Amino acid sequence: MEWMDNSFYATVALVIFVAMTLYFGIPKIVGKMLDGQIKKIADDLAEAKKLREEAAALLVEYEQKRVAAEAEAEGIIAAAKEEATRLTAEAQVSLNDLVTRRTKAVEDKIAQAEAQAVAEVRARSADVAIEAARLVLTDEMNRKGGAVVDKAIADVGNRLN
Repeated sequence: MEWMDNSFYATVALVIFVAMTLYFGIPKIVGKMLDGQIKKIADDLAEAKKLREEAAALLVEYEQKRVAAEAEAEGIIAAAKEEATRLTAEAQVSLNDLVTRRTKAVEDKIAQAEAQAVAEVRARSADVAIEAARLVLTDEMNRKGGAVVDKAIADVGNRLN
């Protein structure tokens, strides 16, 4: 019996092993396990794809928000520059008005001071003229007082007649 050597027994053992695995349903169990792993991997890939799409959508959304924020910031800066220009112009006009009013007030004070000085000079000149006239008249009256009075009386008499 040469054909019953070690190779024969190994082949018989292999056939018995395969028959037992088929009898107990090991291929089905392994298939189910592999199918479960395949399903889990497919689910993980689907979840990863979904997360990637969400991340891409968030990236686009945040990029749009960034662009909008930059545009808004530029608008705020432009408005601030415009407001500063407007306030500068208003301040310049206000300053010019203030300078004009102050200049007019100073000119009015100068004119008033000049008028007051002229009035004081005139008053002083009038006082000096009156004093001079008084001195001249006093001197004249002392020298020719009687003749002047006589002439004034005669003149009054002539006027009455």
